[in-house]
Amino acid sequence: MKVLCAEVSIYPLKTGQSGAVINQSIESLHNYGVDYHVGSMSTHLEGDEEQIWESLKGMFRTARAAGEVSMVVTITNAAAH
Repeated sequence: MKVLCAEVSIYPLKTGQSGAVINQSIESLHNYGVDYHVGSMSTHLEGDEEQIWESLKGMFRTARAAGEVSMVVTITNAAAH
């Protein structure tokens, strides 16, 4: 199994409901079985390659349902410690 780690931040645009959009995106991670930790500026994900890519797509789809959004992602295949 190939493990990936990702650091992701969601930035809703043109909305007064940024917090709700971000929280809904994070809640969508429950659908993908990925391990995650929510920080003050970003969310750290860890899982197999398919889990990571699918969870990132799910987060973006959830956020864009509310309107325009930017998503910033850093991905690594270096082992997490």
